[in-house]
Amino acid sequence: MPIGPDPKCKYPLEGLGYEFDAKINVFLKSIVKRSNIAVGDFTYFDASSSEDFENKTVLYHYSFSKEKLIIGNFCAIAAGAKFIMSGANHPLNGFSTYPFFIFRRGWEKDFDPASLSNKGDTIIGNDVWIGYDATIMPGVKIGDGAIIGAKAVVTKDVPPYAVVGGNPAKIIRIRFDEKTVNELVAIAWWNWDVEKISRNIPAIVGADLQKLKSAK
Repeated sequence: MPIGPDPKCKYPLEGLGYEFDAKINVFLKSIVKRSNIAVGDFTYFDASSSEDFENKTVLYHYSFSKEKLIIGNFCAIAAGAKFIMSGANHPLNGFSTYPFFIFRRGWEKDFDPASLSNKGDTIIGNDVWIGYDATIMPGVKIGDGAIIGAKAVVTKDVPPYAVVGGNPAKIIRIRFDEKTVNELVAIAWWNWDVEKISRNIPAIVGADLQKLKSAK
């Protein structure tokens, strides 16, 4: 008998007898097709508003901007969350920020892609919880185990195991002491095989660091 859900399935809650719509949670890896979006195993998002993650949740992700969205394993992404990519930027080095080039018909002939600010890849670590209606701005790096509060607007990098909230988002607290955070990042349980993770779920959810350190 298999242990845990299939990370390749679309609706991991389907068939489990829940009273709510079991199709509300979707494993992202099963639906993301773009080569510039990478998603780890068991990461899910609340698809109650739309299953079109690539166009409704990831915004302004055009090929000419070249940056990637990288999301780790075991992340939870709530309804209304948005990833704003560098394609949203307008040229800043002239007298006008108006994007003449997008209307073409001759207006694009002097367009220099370098005039657009590219913030680089947006990287979401592992075991990250992104709350309802949160917005992640271009090029942001969010560390493992972080929590992004509802309606937060994240404009700067977030360290591992930080809880952030507000607009712009600020650190509310760090979930564990520095030594524990460093050990958890080094242990990286989210990269273990599923059998090992399954054996050690009590230690993971029970915050038993010693058991995790000796896990087999």
